[in-house]
Amino acid sequence: MVKYFLQKIRLLSNARKEPYLLFYNILGFYPRNISLYQQALLHKSTQQKDNHGHCINNERLEFLGDSVLGTIVSDILYDMFEEESEGFLTNTRSKIVQRESLNHLALEIGLDKLIVFSNNTNLFGTNIYGNAFEALIGAIYLDQGYDKCRKFIETRIIKRLVDVEKVAKKEVNFKSRLIEWGQKYKIDVQFEVIEEYINSENKPVFQTQILINNQNAGIGVGSSKKESQQKASKTALKKIKEIPKFWENNIIEPAQDLVENNLVSEQ
Repeated sequence: MVKYFLQKIRLLSNARKEPYLLFYNILGFYPRNISLYQQALLHKSTQQKDNHGHCINNERLEFLGDSVLGTIVSDILYDMFEEESEGFLTNTRSKIVQRESLNHLALEIGLDKLIVFSNNTNLFGTNIYGNAFEALIGAIYLDQGYDKCRKFIETRIIKRLVDVEKVAKKEVNFKSRLIEWGQKYKIDVQFEVIEEYINSENKPVFQTQILINNQNAGIGVGSSKKESQQKASKTALKKIKEIPKFWENNIIEPAQDLVENNLVSEQ
């Protein structure tokens, strides 16, 4: 405790105390190595480099934070839902750490006001916020360790901003997951209705095919275009996850990303 207050006094007496206070308001604690947190909010569009000519941005911290966040959310859900199955836990984690959710959480804690970029954010889309959120988690992990990082996520994110029970019941949007994956890695994803007819019960039937880089990645059948697209997207996501060698042209990393980050949710 004494050490903490001495550190606090030292930081507040620093001539550059404003950045420490800004991060304190978000984190609930003072950074030790504030440069990590500043880098977490540095978008690659700034094209900043260090003295050795190496690019400085938040991409490496985002990579680390993505993995740490998934582990901590898994840890929290495991303790929170003692009676639930692996499928339920995987499904719920996927919904919490999906890009749309992280974009929202970044806005809620005010990261959008601190991100440093060179152009209008409209050029990069809203994922710039979720990416910065993951980078922030990476910075906390490196600066404070796993336990402090988990405490931040549990007390200031999960308990304050995430209704876990509600999230668990939310339907997974497989189409959005697939589109998000394609956009992230600049891979062409197309939805094509290949058949539409009225069945014997006088009900409409739609059959949708997913084409990824002009390869047939999945087919879904439903009573509406939306349902058929959802089913086809789920099939495509499972194929990406379970058969990485399905992809040609060296598209292996994006497939592995789905595996490591559990973007495929089982229903």
